[in-house]
Order: sequence, then C-alpha cells, then structure tokens
Amino acid sequence: MNPPLAINPGDTAWVLVSTALVLLMTPALAFFYGGMVRKKNVLSTLNLSFIMIGLISVQWVLFGYSLAFGPDVKGLIGDLSWAGLKGVDGSPFETYSKTIPHLLFCAFQMMFAIITPALITGTIVDRVRFKTFLVFSILWSTLVYDPLAHWVWGDGGWLKTMGALDFAGGTVVHIAAGFSALAMALAIGPRKAYLSAPMEPHNIPYTVLGAGLLWFGWFGFNAGSALAADGLATYAFVNTNTATAAAALAWMLCAWGDNKPSVLGIATGAVVGLVAITPAAGFVTPMGAMLIGAVAAPISFYAIRLRQKMKLDDSLDVWACHGMGGLTGALMTGLLATKSVNEAGADGLFYGNAAQLWTQIVACATTIGFVFVVTFVLAKVLDALMGLRVTQPEEEVGLDLSEHGERAYS
Repeated sequence: MNPPLAINPGDTAWVLVSTALVLLMTPALAFFYGGMVRKKNVLSTLNLSFIMIGLISVQWVLFGYSLAFGPDVKGLIGDLSWAGLKGVDGSPFETYSKTIPHLLFCAFQMMFAIITPALITGTIVDRVRFKTFLVFSILWSTLVYDPLAHWVWGDGGWLKTMGALDFAGGTVVHIAAGFSALAMALAIGPRKAYLSAPMEPHNIPYTVLGAGLLWFGWFGFNAGSALAADGLATYAFVNTNTATAAAALAWMLCAWGDNKPSVLGIATGAVVGLVAITPAAGFVTPMGAMLIGAVAAPISFYAIRLRQKMKLDDSLDVWACHGMGGLTGALMTGLLATKSVNEAGADGLFYGNAAQLWTQIVACATTIGFVFVVTFVLAKVLDALMGLRVTQPEEEVGLDLSEHGERAYS
C-alpha cells in the first residue's frame, strides 16, 4: 500500500499566492478594457468583468468544478459527483494535487474559469444587454468552458489522452475566449455609427495600468500552473516575462514602421505576449519563449488590420489578441516544446518530434470549431429569447446610465 500523500507547505504557499494573483487579473482586465471604451460606457465595461468573479465563483462551487475536473465520462465531461465540492477537501488528491490540498487546486482553477468569459466582454462592450450577458456567461461556462477544460486538463479528457500540451490555458482560456468573441461579434452586430463616428479610448492610462497588473498577475497564471515551488515554476515565470517583453517590443516596431509607437499599442503587444506564452510556459526554453512573443505580436497586429478591412466590430480586438495570440502560442508549443524543460511534457518538431505539432493542430482546430459553433448558436438563441443588445436610445445615452443608472464621472 502506498503511503498517504503529504501536503508540502512551500508548494501550498506558492499556489495560494498564485491563486490570489490570478484573481487580480480579472479586475486588471476590467481596467485594461475600461480605458479603451468611451467614457459613457466605462462602468458597464468594468462591471462586465468584475461581476464574473461573483457569478462564476458560485457556478464553479455548485457544479462547474465537477464538470471540468470530476470523474471522467467518456473523455468528454466530468460527472456531478463533486457537485457542491462534495469530497473536495484539504487533503492532496493524487490525480491533480499531489503536494497541495485538493480544495486549493479547485480554487486555483476557479480563477481561470472566472477570467475566461470576462475576456469575451471586450468584443461586445458599448451595446450588450447586461441581464442577457449574465445568462450567456452561466451557459457558456457550463456548455463551453467546463467541457473544454475537461478535454485538455481533466483526468481522462480526450485531448489530454491524445497528448495535447496546454500548460496554463492557451486553448482552454485564450483560443476559447478569442474565437467565442469572434462568434459574438458576428451575432451581435456593430455598434451604432461604427466606422462613421469617433470611438477613441477615453482613458489610456487605465489601459496601461490594467496591462501592468495583468503582467504581474500572469506570473501566478503561468508559474502557478506548475502547482509547486520548483524549477518548472521558475521556467514558467522567466518564460512569461521574456515572451511578454519580446512581444511588447515587436508590437512597438510594427507600429513604428507604420506610423508612431503608440502607448496603447505597446500595452496591447505585452498582453499578446502574455497570451501566447500561456500554453508553452512550462514546456519551452527562455529563447523559445522570446521567439513565441516576437512572432505572436506581429500576427495579432496584422490580424487587427484584417479585422478592420472586413469591417467587423470586435470592439477591443479580443479575437486578434486572445484568439490569434493563443493559437500562435499553442501551435508554436508543437515546435518548441522540449522534455529538457519538462519531462512530463513532450518534444516538439524542432526537437525531433513532428507528431507533437500535428497533435497541437488537432487540439486547436477542435477547440476553434467547438467554441465558435456553440457560442454563435447560444448567442442567437438568447437574442431571440431575451435580446442580446440594448436599444438604440440606450446605446446612445451609454450603458452606464441605461443599464446601471450611474455615471463614472460627475
């Protein structure tokens, strides 16, 4: 008989701190998005992210965690045996949390579940009906996020069994949010006077503050995903910073070559770097991380140009930054992963294993197709039943007043 698993105090302390860091990312995202909208919609935009902390926390405890990580049902979903966190306690659980409490692993994963639907809100700011988005978020988390998390990270999940690598959420969080955002943009339609009226950011310092706090919190997001205070967490920490720095510089150069290096662009580039390194953080070397950041930034930069040419109103470019950034990182994991960094991972194409790149392609393609179709159908059904967007007069006066009865600035 194997001896019972023992809690490691150092690992537990690190994951507790990481959990708090990841929670901070959601209000950080609120400020990142809030600065980019018009001042009549800033409270609404902040709240679309902030309310997810309350809404998804409750969903996660009631049944979300059980669906995402509970005992496997044919590789597709967890069952409901852990609903209400029944049996999820302060002891280690060998499958997920060998040196930390199972309940802490649940709490850490909850923070990922919170921020993912919050990411989608950047697409639909200025025009989404608040009560409809609340219903959408619960349904999306249950029908999209929880199954996808089980596929990729859950014990018995079919993509995990196939060998797909996603260290901290390139597919589960960023591809899912980015391509769901694309579906939402198509479903909800453009803002009133889009392309004919100025819609400049009202407070770029808010956005830079949000980007800086995201950079800070992302160390918990990625390095915390090692679930231990060890060398792998250190790789993930250094890789996160390296890719982000490279992406910020690459975006600056792209913008400089076109016109001037905007502060908003540099902050956006940094976030793209954070997104792109997320799936790879615990599988690649620091030079691999630098390459990922340097490649992802121009891909997202020109994805925005493509989106503009298509006249698609993805208000804050969630698809270009999170969808394409996450896709770039996930695919480059298939090139640059090396078992010299993480023995539990795999070698990528550049280390002699071409099959890993194909596995990453299958995982990305499956994720994109699944999240796009389900999100689009869900949005259309809710639009028919409840109305997805506010009325034109409500949109003109601004969502702060029409949806919340408040002004950000007197």
